[in-house]
Amino acid sequence: MDTNLLVGVVNTALRNHFSSLEDLCRSNDIDQDWLCKRLAEEDYEYLVAANQFR
Repeated sequence: MDTNLLVGVVNTALRNHFSSLEDLCRSNDIDQDWLCKRLAEEDYEYLVAANQFR
C-alpha cells in the first residue's frame, strides 16, 4: 500500500475508533513496530498526544 494512503487510513482509524496506536494494532493484529518503521520511511512519526502520525 502506498505510504500516503496508509497514513491516511491509520490516522482516520485512530481519530474515529481507537484511543491509542496500541489499541489499533492489537485490534487489527498489526505489528506496531513494523507500522511505525514503515511510516518512518516517509518521515511520519506517531505523536502520542495527538494520537496520530505526522
